[in-house]
Amino acid sequence: MSIQQKLNFSNEVIRRSSDDFRLCLHCLSCAGGCPVTHAMTYRPNGIIRLVQLGLKKEVLESSDIWLCMGCNTCSIACPMGIDIAAFMDALREISIEEKVDIAEPDILNFHQEVLHSIHRYGRTHKLEIMLRYKLRRWDFFSDVNVGLKMLAKRKLDLRPSTISEPHPLNELFTKSKRLKDEPVTTD
Repeated sequence: MSIQQKLNFSNEVIRRSSDDFRLCLHCLSCAGGCPVTHAMTYRPNGIIRLVQLGLKKEVLESSDIWLCMGCNTCSIACPMGIDIAAFMDALREISIEEKVDIAEPDILNFHQEVLHSIHRYGRTHKLEIMLRYKLRRWDFFSDVNVGLKMLAKRKLDLRPSTISEPHPLNELFTKSKRLKDEPVTTD
């Protein structure tokens, strides 16, 4: 990868995340409160460093960008105010667009089910999300005890609730699809 390609990748991540990750001090504050660093190979600051070095392939094929839950704990802890969750979102978008083999396809499938539920009802219907996700994976019984406990505690509604005014949300999904379908240009 040429220096120009590395710069283009870095600039594309900045454009998509609307934040300059190059300010990272690599102080590891982001990893301190992250609930999934134990499962990560590089941790958030490591992914930032890989992008800084222009190691696009390593970044986009990394499980770490898919393990990030977007909880913003890292962003809150960052002394430079870097929106690391948005940075990870940008990397996932690029990975999907470039048709990179998703390191954690189950996580992507779960996110797609959540978005499908929001699109249909205006909010999440957890029971349907889990049922669709389980159906997609053909894994029906691995955590049935958790589902039964959630039902017993009324954490899962049997029927979905809907929002009263779906029009603004539908506009958002339409705009998102339109933006997704537009060709991405880089300078």
